[in-house]
Order: sequence, then C-alpha cells, then structure tokens
Amino acid sequence: MPITYTDSLTHISPINLTGFFVGWPNPPSPETHLRLLQGSYAVWLAQDGEQVVGFINAISDGVLSAYIPLLEVLPAYKGQGIGSELTRRMLATLKSLYMVDLICDPDLQPFYEKVGGHRYSGMIWRNYDRQGGKP
Repeated sequence: MPITYTDSLTHISPINLTGFFVGWPNPPSPETHLRLLQGSYAVWLAQDGEQVVGFINAISDGVLSAYIPLLEVLPAYKGQGIGSELTRRMLATLKSLYMVDLICDPDLQPFYEKVGGHRYSGMIWRNYDRQGGKP
C-alpha cells in the first residue's frame, strides 16, 4: 500500500500513533501524542493504511512566526523520503509566515539543509522530568 499524507486528525486515535519517540527516556504515550497533535497550529501525517508512520507539527502565532518542534518517522519507514515530504508539506502550509524556526541536533542539520533550512544558533531550556507530557 502506498504512503498517503494528510493534514487532518480525523479518524486518528492513540492506537494509530504507536512506536514513536524511540530512544526517549520518558516518551509521551500515544494518548499524549494525540493531544499534542490536536493542540498544534498545523500537522501533517504520513500513513500506511490506518497506521501513522510519520508526523510533523508546528506551533504558531498565526501572524509572523512558527516553530516546528517535532518530526519523526517510524524506524521501519526511514530512508523512503517520508521525512522530507512531511517537511516540504509543512513549509508549504507555513509559507505565509515571516519565520519558521526549528532546533535540531547537529547530526540532523544536513537533512534540514537538503529541504532548504539554514544553520543558526539558539538557546533552549528543557525540563526533562516533563518529557512524557504528564501533568
């Protein structure tokens, strides 16, 4: 079955969001994952049938700026261009905004450069005890 793409969360439930956040010490549950997607300004999903195999989300003020906090593709689906396609679709969704920012580890910078990103420096704050998204 070919990979399909959608910007809709209609018919998506936690059962469709299993297997993500590989390697995270405190990964969000599929239920929390769905909540974070529902709270996003924009989302794009890659699906193999009903299973979500990749996703990207953005948060935004809807006027000037957006931030892309997460892009992930299930390990079995990496290397098929899914991450690039999700990024292209999200950037097209956000094209009316002045700035779109994303923070990533240095080893991921070449991937984002291939889809038009530019290296920049920034600062971050993290509360790792909150990584799972639990209240």
